[in-house]
Amino acid sequence: MSIKITGTGSFIPSRIEKNEDFYNHEFLNADGSTINSPNEIIVDKFKAITGIQERRYVKSELLNSDIGFFAAEKAIIDAKIDKETIDYIIVAHNYGDVKHNAEQSDTVPSIASRVKHLLKIKNPKCVGYDLLFGCPGWIEGVIQAKAFISSGIAKRCLVIGTETLSRVVDKHDRDSMIYSDGAGAVIVEESNEDGGIIAHESATFTYDEAHFIYFGETNHPEITDQRRYIKMFGRKIYEFALTNVPLALKTCLEKSGYSINDVKKILIHQANEKMDEAIVKRFYKLHNMEMPAGIMPMTINTLGNSSVATVPTLYDMILKGQLENQKINKGDVIMFASVGAGMNINAIVYKH
Repeated sequence: MSIKITGTGSFIPSRIEKNEDFYNHEFLNADGSTINSPNEIIVDKFKAITGIQERRYVKSELLNSDIGFFAAEKAIIDAKIDKETIDYIIVAHNYGDVKHNAEQSDTVPSIASRVKHLLKIKNPKCVGYDLLFGCPGWIEGVIQAKAFISSGIAKRCLVIGTETLSRVVDKHDRDSMIYSDGAGAVIVEESNEDGGIIAHESATFTYDEAHFIYFGETNHPEITDQRRYIKMFGRKIYEFALTNVPLALKTCLEKSGYSINDVKKILIHQANEKMDEAIVKRFYKLHNMEMPAGIMPMTINTLGNSSVATVPTLYDMILKGQLENQKINKGDVIMFASVGAGMNINAIVYKH
């Protein structure tokens, strides 16, 4: 018996926010001081570092649970299963349902309960819960689904990564240009086919790293409301990721028994194009190799960083033929990897 992903689905918001749309923003330093550069230069430097040209935002009437439901519905249809046979619904997110222009997030009931309600699943033994694990949350959800199935507790799980980061960004912070919205979902279940989830690796670093990403006040000194926004120490995260993620990938691959030469694709969290490329290059350097061309598909340039949704949406888009010059064939060995708030990292070796 193997444990495989048998269906995928994603929701990509239709609203496109281009880099030029930030030209009229009032960007400030963290201490509230003025940045001595015109916005055109700030935005150009941002694009050079992150690779982001545009990102997607949800329409004002939609919530995080709504878009998670849209992705889940597609994954259920793709897997050709009866939704009443799902044993667990695991929803990775970070900020719950934040209504448009609201000052507070809403997590009661859980996003998983809301998604189950929207799916109209009647079976009370279908258990739904939320997973807060930063950007690596969806990968961790897949790891937990595998554990449930391996132990005999479950046979079939729905794992969703959904986020509306556009609702928690500080428009006076340059980092606000990174974040976006989206949702991806998969069905994970027992299979008689070869392959599936071969190995995994997870870690949480908190001694010095716990608050590299945090919820903080606006950069604007004259705004006194109680809202908090996603904030980060970008340089510290970059150095942390470059040190620890390649090692996690290497350990995970060694557990799997496969060679670096067997790996056809690395689907890494779409956090920052230069950082992701540096991580994968260092992973190959640990094997005394150069990074192969095309090994690391990217969507961040047009979709931005949607946190827990980046990896499952990337995977779904490749499988559905929606990413140019990218394919995953039956039998291919691929890797999933992520780094994010916590600070958490994880990886999976998966045979398609």
